[in-house]
Amino acid sequence: MPLDFTLASVATLLGEILRDLYRIAGGEQQGVLPSWCWWSKLWASARRVRDLNDFPPPPQTLCADGGVAVMARQFGAIDLVLLGVGATIGSGIFVLTGTVASTAGPGVVLSFLLAGAVSVLNALCYAELASRFPAVIGGSYMYAYTAFNELTAFLTFAQILPDCHVGAASIARSLSSYLVEMLELLPAMKGKIPSWMGVGGKELLGGAISINILAPILLLLFTILLCWGVEESSALNSFMTVLKVVVLLAVIIVGSFEVDVSNWSPFAPNGSKAILSGATIVFFAYLGFDAVPMSAEESKRPHRDLPIGILGSLFICAILYIGVCLVITGMVPYKLLAGDAPLAEAFTSKGLKYFSILISIGSISGLTTTLLINLYAQARTYVVLGRDGLLPSIFAKIHPTSHTPVPSQVWVGVAAAILAGLFNVDALSQTFTVGSLIGYAIVCACLITLRWEDKAASQGSSKWLSNWHEGVICLIAVACCGFGIGLCFRYSVPYIVWLMIALIAVLAHITLRYCQVYVNPPGFSCPLVPFLPVIAIFFNMFLFAQRTGLTSDASWKTEKILQEDSPSFGPADNFMFNLTGDRFSDRVKGNVTTALLFVDYAKQKINNDVATAGKALGKVADNVFGKIWGFIKKPFS
Repeated sequence: MPLDFTLASVATLLGEILRDLYRIAGGEQQGVLPSWCWWSKLWASARRVRDLNDFPPPPQTLCADGGVAVMARQFGAIDLVLLGVGATIGSGIFVLTGTVASTAGPGVVLSFLLAGAVSVLNALCYAELASRFPAVIGGSYMYAYTAFNELTAFLTFAQILPDCHVGAASIARSLSSYLVEMLELLPAMKGKIPSWMGVGGKELLGGAISINILAPILLLLFTILLCWGVEESSALNSFMTVLKVVVLLAVIIVGSFEVDVSNWSPFAPNGSKAILSGATIVFFAYLGFDAVPMSAEESKRPHRDLPIGILGSLFICAILYIGVCLVITGMVPYKLLAGDAPLAEAFTSKGLKYFSILISIGSISGLTTTLLINLYAQARTYVVLGRDGLLPSIFAKIHPTSHTPVPSQVWVGVAAAILAGLFNVDALSQTFTVGSLIGYAIVCACLITLRWEDKAASQGSSKWLSNWHEGVICLIAVACCGFGIGLCFRYSVPYIVWLMIALIAVLAHITLRYCQVYVNPPGFSCPLVPFLPVIAIFFNMFLFAQRTGLTSDASWKTEKILQEDSPSFGPADNFMFNLTGDRFSDRVKGNVTTALLFVDYAKQKINNDVATAGKALGKVADNVFGKIWGFIKKPFS
């Protein structure tokens, strides 16, 4: 099948962008408008809201042979469950479990339970909205468009966009490394594959460019498969998903015979804080179920099957994760799980060294399905924005033969291939994963607002602040409180500050509960609204604060290693060393080390100041509460 994304298509895309800008400015009717009028039109467009009860059906394009270019409905409930499992379980379970267990101990099981509980809250919100909305693609973008406005929806897409592109490039580079390592198991290939083929990449310009040839090839192959047809890509996803589930079941069953229950004691050697910190890390092992709603137009019975796919896939992943955690922490002491391949090392220590090959196969299958569904979901997001006019209409085109969005799919694949082929995006992908947390929080807020009765009448209220705006302010307050508690946990702020922030969140929830009227939607519905969605928003933002902290902590650990152990600062420093000589390089190292020590001192001083301020605030609060209590009991004394 030819891919109709040629230079002519690129020229058409640019022409449509210019035409749309000209149309928005009103040039078609009355020439160039004044700037204030142009901005007023733009603001009016940004505030547009889509009515849930008057949703336009998916557009249909008639072909020359009389057919209709629409997406084919081929997914059943089992296909959607496999799609969710394939998007969620990557190679992280084979590494992440041991990494967290090395600090949290056997309590890593509780870390996965806590992270899974928060993920279930998010999944309940996704399941209700997927069941309630018409059978059209869009996901979190469409939910935000209907619950809030077009601007919020576009910002939701914009903050998820870097996460998707960088994530796909990072997964492709990891998959290429795994494939090269598997090939090097053959004696004829050992040590003969160059670095630019997949392992690490060939670094140029001091590490600014990292050439990787295999990753773009894999991305282009997956792109061709996705353009070919949904049935073919679904078959590959189903096969690879079943394969990695079988591998995980084999790990659990075989490893259970090697478990020594004495290794589970002590269960939480580093206390509850290590378990909570572990939960903030392993939470990202549950990401992926949000790809299921993107298949709404390709599902046979979307209103029934989408909630099954979302919740069923999450349940299966949670069971597998907890089973692997129990087995790996029971096989060897938790202190021995800090290596790069803890699962394989645990089986090797028990004499099952060939089991590591099976684990590598599971890792490759996990990365394959994660990458495939990542590209699949991204393309559908571009389609819906092309339909709404926020992107050129070429992105909304569906191929009449394959019934797939070929232009969007090719754009997504080419963009990821460029990133994967030229840049080392692994560190960048760790930063952009926070976009998923913000997207989850927005979806939970959408569910609450769409449950409010008579939204239009509330927004048009004659009061200075309508009930709808009061509710939105409360949702923002809950999100800010969750982020604040996350910072308090990260910097060990005194508990009185925690209590004050938590009190604000409780008051916001009480206002949402008793100042709004909620309706029960038909079909699947999330229980205990607004309590459960509010809890989900709070913990999503809590994890958001923790994730930024984890990135910072990782950089501090790297800097500490550079100061203590490393004679050089890596590729960038070697590049400067070659240009300017030994003396200048040593001087740069000394200045950087001095700066790092100064920042470390500043960080400690800030923490001390925060602690002192918290104690002072606690004394003020005690004094105020004492006077209030004295005033209350005075009439009775």
